[in-house]
Amino acid sequence: MGTIEKVQEEVLLEEQIGSNHEIVLYNDDVNTFDHVIASLIKICKHTSEQAEQCAVLVHYKGRCTVKTGSFDELKPQCTQLLEAGLSAEIE
Repeated sequence: MGTIEKVQEEVLLEEQIGSNHEIVLYNDDVNTFDHVIASLIKICKHTSEQAEQCAVLVHYKGRCTVKTGSFDELKPQCTQLLEAGLSAEIE
């Protein structure tokens, strides 16, 4: 394998490793749709449409990926979701 191919492979691997995490939001019987939607807009920078779709998916499917990215990028957002009383984790 040539040097260029090796560098390209390393860059692709770093990109895959760096952005393969996601925040998963789980359904609960406590939070209202409005609170979930407002939290996703404020914390995850969703549009109102994105937030509404995620809230509906969480309600009917039990869970929904609400954000993807690097662990370091997602950690503070997941913490804020938890502080807002939502049930979320990074996978």
